[in-house]
Amino acid sequence: MAIWAGVMSLLLWFLYMPAKYLVSDESFYERFIWIPIVHGFTYPIYLLAALHLCFKQRKSLLATALFLLAGTLPVASIWIERSVAKGR
Repeated sequence: MAIWAGVMSLLLWFLYMPAKYLVSDESFYERFIWIPIVHGFTYPIYLLAALHLCFKQRKSLLATALFLLAGTLPVASIWIERSVAKGR
């Protein structure tokens, strides 16, 4: 789930937002209107899945907060997914 949230964040930050605010043609960024919709739907699911995983693994409050905040940065969520998969 974290990889999916990270990919959607990457698309949001580096495709949709520049297209919306840097390109003056509205029809161009309207092609990417699905990105914030899908991101807005999947990010809360990532938060719930991360919270469930932290409770299940009995992580500390700080580790849980860092795990949840990792979803706000595109690369951080992918990195945290790899570290959890390796068992760290």
